[in-house]
Amino acid sequence: MGTDTQIIEQGTGARPGECEGGVAPFARTIDTPEPRRNRPGRFFAHAIRVVPMRSPIRQNQAGFTLIELLVVIIVLGLLVGLVGPRLFGRVGQSKQAAARAQIELLGAGLDQYRLDIGKYPDGSQGLDALQRNPNVPNWNGPYLKKDVPKDPWGNPYRYRCCPGQFGEYDLWSEGGDGAPGGEGENADVTSWSQR
Repeated sequence: MGTDTQIIEQGTGARPGECEGGVAPFARTIDTPEPRRNRPGRFFAHAIRVVPMRSPIRQNQAGFTLIELLVVIIVLGLLVGLVGPRLFGRVGQSKQAAARAQIELLGAGLDQYRLDIGKYPDGSQGLDALQRNPNVPNWNGPYLKKDVPKDPWGNPYRYRCCPGQFGEYDLWSEGGDGAPGGEGENADVTSWSQR
């Protein structure tokens, strides 16, 4: 590969004589590569390597058979059928546990309200009395950090007071079905079963 040597003024790219005074104060030489069009054609022939094509699949390199694929699909289906319900059953249990924890926190707020006011909020005031003053003296709330939560199934908690049927107050969630009673995830979560 041939090169042409040129003197170029440092920093400007100008050749000597093109700048003021005719001579560049700082000059250096650089090698310029030969243009591609002047290179011989065999250069590209060496740059491109011919890759031989592979032969078609040989008899001893067969893939999976249809029966093997069906067996794998059936085994995966059985695993999902046996393990899946156990995992989804845990979701209902965790919602029940979350409801119990929320009822416990609401109960603590109700107890703090009672210490300040002298009695629990009545049924007409409801759980909102823990967040907003129901025009009673000595109210030092709010007694909850956030608004009164809904139960894990999106329904409001039930509150009955002064007195409740099972204690000084009754606080409960009606479970996943939103109706009294039920079993499993639909079972009621109550404050009186936790006392």
